[in-house]
Amino acid sequence: MTSTTSGTTQLPTGKPLLTLTRESEAGLWTIELHNGEDNRMSHDLIDRALKPALDIVEREWRDQWRDAQASSASKVKEPANKSAGRGALIIVGKRDQNKFFSNGLDYVNAIKDPNFFKLTYNPLLARLLTYPIPVVCAINGHCFAGGLMVALACDFRVMTDGKERRAWCCMNEVHFGAPWPFGMAALANAKVSDARTRRLLALEGHRFSPQEALTHGLVDAVADGSSADAVYSSARKLAIAKGELAKTGVWGLIKSDLHRHTLEDIAQDYRVVMPVHADAAARSRL
Repeated sequence: MTSTTSGTTQLPTGKPLLTLTRESEAGLWTIELHNGEDNRMSHDLIDRALKPALDIVEREWRDQWRDAQASSASKVKEPANKSAGRGALIIVGKRDQNKFFSNGLDYVNAIKDPNFFKLTYNPLLARLLTYPIPVVCAINGHCFAGGLMVALACDFRVMTDGKERRAWCCMNEVHFGAPWPFGMAALANAKVSDARTRRLLALEGHRFSPQEALTHGLVDAVADGSSADAVYSSARKLAIAKGELAKTGVWGLIKSDLHRHTLEDIAQDYRVVMPVHADAAARSRL
């Protein structure tokens, strides 16, 4: 499933869609997405790359965390890695460009699969919502629809300043006639507290500039620069600072409690109601 060289792992084997890199001494992992030009959230990217990568990072972090716990309990020797126990993950778009973080779902193929949201996409959102170490999303370009939901499921978001190349955060389903899956609505309600911002996001399909995204609380910081390197550098500084919060081992446990109702909603099986179905029901009623 994987190919690993010099501390990097590419997933899946043969046609890699992401690259996982490690900075063990810093307790830092980075997932760089490179699914085509615009990082569509496809079946393969999610099931064969992202989910396995998240498992790898958690397994490696837990090994370090257990080492730190054992050393602390024995009070005899220092852990081999003095940063053991701390940890953070960065998810960034393709780093040789600054046009896209993700352009959303691979919508055509997603809607062909009645189990896409239930078995593929929603479990990814839930995984990020309960991840045991801080997750920083480095938004190095446009962040649309299903891609924006993945960013919102992360703990922190850093976005390009958009000065060299425009970049938007947007949920544009209202413009192309796609109802929101229930899990997306649940996540938006959990992560976007202001009702006016939710209206702009969901019902108006507003394109938030980086500065607007910061003002409305969709992102936590805007990078000093538009290049992918500038965005990644800002995200890395934040990730290293927040990584200390993983040391006690309760980061994911607290998130699970905070998002309990959201996780229950995301796990619900439901029927997607398309406009033609709603219209047929209205016709019979009216």
